[in-house]
Formats: sequence, structure tokens, C-alpha cells
Amino acid sequence: MTEYYNPLISGFHPDPSVVRVGDDYYIATSTFEYVPGIPIFHSRDFETWTRIGHVATTAEQLGVSDVQTAGGAWAPTIRHRDGVFHVIITVAMGRGMLHFTATDPAGPWSAGDVILNAAGTASVDGIDPDLAWDDEGTAYVTYSALVLTGEDVGQHRGIEQVRVDLDTHRALEEPRSLWSGTGLKFPEAPHLYEHGGYWYLVIAEGGTERGHGMSVARSDSPAGPFVGGPGNPVVSARSTSRPIQNTGHGDLVEGPDGWLAVLLGVRPTSMTQAFSALGRETFVTPVRWVDGWLEIDPVELNPRRGTAVFSDDFDEPEFGLDWIGVRRRPDETGSLTERPGSLVLHADGSTLDDSRPVFVGLRQEHLRAAVTATFDVSAGVGGLGVRYDERFHYEIEAGRGRIVARASVGGIRQEWTRPFSGASVTLHLDVRPDETPGIGGTSDTVVLGATIDGERIDLAEVDGRFLSSETTESFVGRVIGVYAVDGTVAVDRVAYEGSED
Repeated sequence: MTEYYNPLISGFHPDPSVVRVGDDYYIATSTFEYVPGIPIFHSRDFETWTRIGHVATTAEQLGVSDVQTAGGAWAPTIRHRDGVFHVIITVAMGRGMLHFTATDPAGPWSAGDVILNAAGTASVDGIDPDLAWDDEGTAYVTYSALVLTGEDVGQHRGIEQVRVDLDTHRALEEPRSLWSGTGLKFPEAPHLYEHGGYWYLVIAEGGTERGHGMSVARSDSPAGPFVGGPGNPVVSARSTSRPIQNTGHGDLVEGPDGWLAVLLGVRPTSMTQAFSALGRETFVTPVRWVDGWLEIDPVELNPRRGTAVFSDDFDEPEFGLDWIGVRRRPDETGSLTERPGSLVLHADGSTLDDSRPVFVGLRQEHLRAAVTATFDVSAGVGGLGVRYDERFHYEIEAGRGRIVARASVGGIRQEWTRPFSGASVTLHLDVRPDETPGIGGTSDTVVLGATIDGERIDLAEVDGRFLSSETTESFVGRVIGVYAVDGTVAVDRVAYEGSED
């Protein structure tokens, strides 16, 4: 068995789903409130993955323009049938359960059709939908029945299923209960597979935190009844000291040299493995079919070594695929044509405390990272920040006669300032892993600084644990980007260097 990299796709890339088409593999992941949404990654060897496009290129396709934090694009499933790629997803607190199609996974994708209930009056009420077809071509949508609307909002009915007409996007029946796991909390992320004469239902349960895991049941029919397997959960890191925790929410595929599961996990640090700076990432682990049941290996850490380098001088008229915005596209907050060779940001009264900041960002994908951005702040105030959500963010900004480093943690704010009268400045945001021995460690340290007249000056070193998934509970991960809060600022260059060493 090939030893694959783990993380397979690092940084904020949770809830992975995978499909194989010939010798090509495609993965889709969740994006919550960020736009463009639902990235598609491609590989031919299951080692090198390239982002080739997004399913949703606008906030309107998902309905996330005003979605609350932790809502948005949850847990896609990607499948392929008769030359057409399908993605089905629930946009929580947004448009509901949606079905997208494309003949090219790089896009363009369809606008997204709502999967209606049998009455045709509303979206099917649930999350983490799976799409599968039986031998007659009947489409089955299997989902986690978390109620998102109405007077029963927040209730959970386990794993349910409906047959769907994908031409009219309407359920052909009332929801049926399938199998809801072994009794652990929050059965979710169902996927159906036909293999060796059986239909297998793989789900996640135990919650997406330390108790997360995957369990399996099987049936003679995609509609059930399903019987749980003898070894459930088939994968979990709960109550272990493995470097990858929260393993679950997986999808199966036949890889280059054997079956594999892609699944989410986190890499917590500190002595008690308490803080996961990068949030939920995509991992991979081998799978075997033994005596008609599923066996999944524990997820092993195998990070990519060396230094990854990314830079953008903003010489192109369009944003690259790595750039994302908060509840709106990058080109809705920044222009690449107004001043060729620069990204121009016009403040609109928002700050990083707001749900729709003037912010264009990149995912932090390494435990050690150094990001620099060169600004012209002669006509405004802007900066370089790292964001988990509008309540948890750190930033360094310049303009209007000063440089400010700031930490915002759940309503608590601290600032460090120094005078600055120039127009051009290079700002720095460094992430350094914690090396504190014994009790008292944290995830990492975020250093906020500026280069002024050729000399780098660090204004603040901030504890990174407050920008971790365990602290914020936002489901996402760190996004580092540039922003404007007053007037107009121009960004001439952004450079990112990251490593796991």
C-alpha cells in the first residue's frame, strides 16, 4: 500500500467527499460562509492535489450573503454518472438542500436546484446529503435529519432517506428512517455504496469533536433495512493520543492500489492535545473489505516536508482560485484592474468585526507560516489579518498616522500602537508553533509586525489558542488576508511561506 500524505489536503478543508472517474480523482469540501464555495480538487495519483475550480462562484448560488456564522455550505457529496458530475449539499440557514451538475468538474456548474420535499413546498430538511442510484437508475438521497427550520429546529431524527426525481428535484416519498448508528450522538455524513452484493451505509457519529468516528451497516437494498456491523466504530481516535484527532465524516473510493477513505480530522497541539489551529483538514487512510464488512486503518500523520511558497503580485486581471472572501466574492471587495499590478480595496464602513468585511484571504495550510503584504496606505487604513470569524481575529494595520496590532477574542480586545507617517509599508503576520515544554503549552504564537525604513519591528506576540477550532466552535479554519477599514488602500504584493518543520 502506498503511504499517502496526511494531511491529504491541509488547512480549512473539512467534510471531504471523493469520486473516481477512470484514472482521475476529485474531492469536494465544505466552505460554510466563504465564497467562492465548494472547491474541487483533482489528482491522478492521490498524492498531488490541485484546486481546479469551485462549484459555487457567487454567494447567491448558495444563499450565504447573510448567513450566520457556522452556517452556509455544509458537507458536499460529489458523484459521477453517465458523463455528468453531481454535487449535492445542504446550505444551512441558506438556500437549503441543493443539487449542482457539470460535465466538467472545473466548471461551470449549474446554478443549483433545491431538492424539494414530497409536497413540493420546501427543501428536504436535513444536512450532509448523499446521492446514490440503484441498478434501475432510481436516485436516493440519504441525509442526516437535523431540523433546520420551523418550530422543531435543532431536533435530530437520525439518518433518513428519500427517493428523488432529479429532473424535477422533488422527493417521491415522505422521508424514511434508515439506521442511526450505535447510539452515539449526532449520526451524520451518510454515504451509500454497492459492493460485493450488499449495500453499505457508512455514517459518522459521536459528534465532530474528540468523540468523532465512522460506523457501518449493510443491507440487500439501498432502502434498507440496515444491520450494523460487528466492529463499529470502524475508525475513531477517541481516547487515544494519536496526533490526528476527531477522525470521521469519511467517503470511500477505490484508490490507485486499494480502497481508501478520505475523512476529516484535526491536528491538536499542547501537552493535552487541546488546540487545533488549522481546524478540520482532509486526511486519507486505507480500507479493506473483510468477510463482508469494512475495516478502516487508524489515520497516520505523514505531512509534506519542505517549504511551500505562494506569492501574488496582482498582475493578472482576475483572482486566482486560492483567494476567497467572506459572504461575497473577492472581486466584490477588491479590484485588480483599477490600478494594474495592485489589489485595490475600498473600505465600506465594515471591519473584521463585521460579517461582511472588505477582506480577501487565503487559507492557512501549515503549522508554521510567514505572510507578508506590501501596502500603499496614503489614502486609507488597511492591514493584514488572520480570521476565524468576526469575533476571533488578529491583525496588523497601518494608515492615518499609526500602525496598530490588534487581538479580538470573543469581545475582548487588546491593541498595540506606534506612530507611522509613511505611505508605503510592509506588514508581517508570522505563525510559530508552540515549543513550551510540559503543562501550559498552547497551539502556537501569532506575531504581528511591520517593516519601516528597512527595519522590522514586531508590535505583538499573541497566543494562538484563541484562534483554534476548540475555542471558536466555528467549524472553519484560519484564513489570512488583506483588508481595508477606511478610505482606499492598495496591496502590491502578498507572499506566503509555510512548512510543517
